[in-house]
Amino acid sequence: MKALVYDKSIPRYLALRLFGPRFRGLYSSGVSPLALRDVSEPKLPTPQWVRIAPHLAGICGSDLATICAKGSPYLAPVTSMPFVMGHELVGTITEVGTDVGDLCVGERAVLRPALGCRPRGISPPCDACAAGRDALCRHVTRGDIAPGLQTGFCRDTGGGFGECLVAHRSQVYRVPDALDDTAAVLIEPFACALHGVLRVSTTERDTVLVIGCGAIGLLTIAALRATGCRSRIVAVAKYEHQRQHARALGADKLLPSGGAVATRYRQWAEVLGAEVLKPEIGKPAVIGGADVTFDCIASSQTIDDGIRFTRSGGTFVLIGMPGIPRGVDLTPLWFKELTVHAAYAYGRECWEGGVRDTFDVAIELMNTWGNNLSRLVAPPVTLAQYRAALRAAIDTGTSGAVKTVFAVNQG
Repeated sequence: MKALVYDKSIPRYLALRLFGPRFRGLYSSGVSPLALRDVSEPKLPTPQWVRIAPHLAGICGSDLATICAKGSPYLAPVTSMPFVMGHELVGTITEVGTDVGDLCVGERAVLRPALGCRPRGISPPCDACAAGRDALCRHVTRGDIAPGLQTGFCRDTGGGFGECLVAHRSQVYRVPDALDDTAAVLIEPFACALHGVLRVSTTERDTVLVIGCGAIGLLTIAALRATGCRSRIVAVAKYEHQRQHARALGADKLLPSGGAVATRYRQWAEVLGAEVLKPEIGKPAVIGGADVTFDCIASSQTIDDGIRFTRSGGTFVLIGMPGIPRGVDLTPLWFKELTVHAAYAYGRECWEGGVRDTFDVAIELMNTWGNNLSRLVAPPVTLAQYRAALRAAIDTGTSGAVKTVFAVNQG
């Protein structure tokens, strides 16, 4: 089968780390560790697994961080190479094992990519998996399959950037007939945003700051409104197409992301009702700010700005995937006694009086919001066009893309 395979080498990794920011073409050139190859189809590890043929597969920020060598090496030991990338996908079940419950060939499905204890055949499960938080599994290097936090980072499962992959029955969620593929491919990233939103509670008197209006930032705005949030939402967007989407999804005010620090801080303070104070050296101190801040980028600048512009006693939620932040002053975190939440993947959260799986809630909400969100998906491209797809996903200011997707198994 054809698949986009990631196979890291130290020289390529170092070249991308050193020269990639100056020569963006390296990410989609022969220096890139990603290549289109003919590979064998993955086998069903146990009778509890199924085979899925992807229709659409989205490029995630974590995929780009891996391809561009921008991610932290912290996660390297919990992957296994070479692996077929892609964990945001919608497809059709084409083969089932003998112990998959009522899953059937021909059903449309999306994937919960976490490879916890159940996919790994580990019993009893670890405490995280027993609590329904399989993304935090403690056994991601053990069991029936090779190490890997998720499908798309494990050599035994395949991924969405290939013509087929295998998934454990616990990972497979049916797609409602009312949702087309364009909306369904967003269910996984929407579940990630929803997980962060459900970590906090807001009131109509609050101001919520969303930093970053890429896919996760826009889906965070959507998740806030879809869950009934009536707070004032202030969003930080870099490009005009992001600002347009943010307004359409429910942002009340838009702020710039760049420019001189003094100018940016003055603009942010005016909208957020904060006071900016200049120390002898360094960036300004900020008194006041948002009640809740969602950092959907997690760069050094956004983390530093985000904790400064969260009011005393407020909440800072890190949804974006951080690299290795540098120059972040944690004094505001301490001085303001901020509550900090990290929101990785999904799990179980309080919803409408009970504790629910965020994937189930995401699918339910997408039945209402799917048409609003499908406009975030750019026209699909083929696997053979992956270099152009990477350029579009990396340089969104030029491409105008929010979610770049591959069309797989479509004629």
